[in-house]
Amino acid sequence: MENAILKEAVDRAFTLGPAVLMQGMHFRRPSDVVAARSLSQDDKRAILAAWASDLYAVDSKPALRCLPGTSETVSIDEVQAALRELDRRGLS
Repeated sequence: MENAILKEAVDRAFTLGPAVLMQGMHFRRPSDVVAARSLSQDDKRAILAAWASDLYAVDSKPALRCLPGTSETVSIDEVQAALRELDRRGLS
């Protein structure tokens, strides 16, 4: 019983993790996260890293990701490109 409760809490944390950072924001593409002025670099990285996670891979289509709260799937390549852009902006 205790293990089931703990597992449910962990599952919710994984699902809600990026959603907590995205409250009130609607991102369609990873580039929208990079461009968001109201998010810190760390928050942007956390959202993009979650989006890239296998946890959000589309069943039977591992190259696609669907983050809760987003309206469409995106490719892992698009998420990784957004992470690289975030890194590039951080170095400038």
